[in-house]
Amino acid sequence: MNLSGRVALVAGGTRGASRAIAVELGRAGAFVYVTGRSTRAGRSEVDRPETIEETAELVERAGGRAEAVRVDHLEPAEVAALAERVGHLDILVDGLWGGDRHLGWGKPVWEHPLEASLRMIRLAIDAHLITSHHLLPLLIDRPGGLVVELTDGTAEYNAKYRTGTSLPFYLAKSAAHPMAIGEAAELAPFGATAVAFTPGWLRSEAMLDAFGVTEATWRDALDKQPHFAISESPTFCGRTVAALAADPDRARWSGQTVSSGQLAAAYSVDDVDGSRPDAWRYLVEVADVDKPADASGYR
Repeated sequence: MNLSGRVALVAGGTRGASRAIAVELGRAGAFVYVTGRSTRAGRSEVDRPETIEETAELVERAGGRAEAVRVDHLEPAEVAALAERVGHLDILVDGLWGGDRHLGWGKPVWEHPLEASLRMIRLAIDAHLITSHHLLPLLIDRPGGLVVELTDGTAEYNAKYRTGTSLPFYLAKSAAHPMAIGEAAELAPFGATAVAFTPGWLRSEAMLDAFGVTEATWRDALDKQPHFAISESPTFCGRTVAALAADPDRARWSGQTVSSGQLAAAYSVDDVDGSRPDAWRYLVEVADVDKPADASGYR
């Protein structure tokens, strides 16, 4: 996976899959801009300790080069200034979110706070459109560009309402599927590729904290949630996206929603423990039909 000479920008690269993608793109040789609202000078509404400066340092620790830039992607003027600063892009990874505090699981739309509902839509749709408007012109000045829109769930999985979540979350995350289709169509004349990308059950910093475990001890959480056995590290996501970015034939994926498990199978990428989890197939075939937790044959 050689991305030497490429310029990448990971929007919302503060934590989770986006942070790991930034690290793996840098490890493969790309120069990586990392943007977001959480810095050492102050936290975003997510109110977690991770910062964009830490992500840039992780890229550099992996042997890459990176620059952290504080940007609120809901502010068009800030994104326009970012575009002016960057100048050219080969890879745009849009991992903007920050809506976890607004989820309201299990509440029908009339009970879910309207302010929280609209904030999720703003974070997942408006911010992505603003980012595309200002940054895609940097990606089309030479062939081979790649856009990755992060989401939650495959297009097939999200084709039905995800009972137990909430309607605004469902709309927010399902929006990535048509966004990738539309971006792929508009970018095709310029030789660029656009996909939506979903992790599986991600062992993000917040998820590990919720279970009271670390990446080293994550299996201790299986006593509380046995299906967590199918979970994957953020590094797994980073490796699969880096493999996609380095594929000269990546246009075959354009307009599709791809998962970490799907890309891992296509590019022979393993997680940090040497396994290859396929979380969305597991959810459909095991967890969602109330079978006993057993990840055998799924990782």
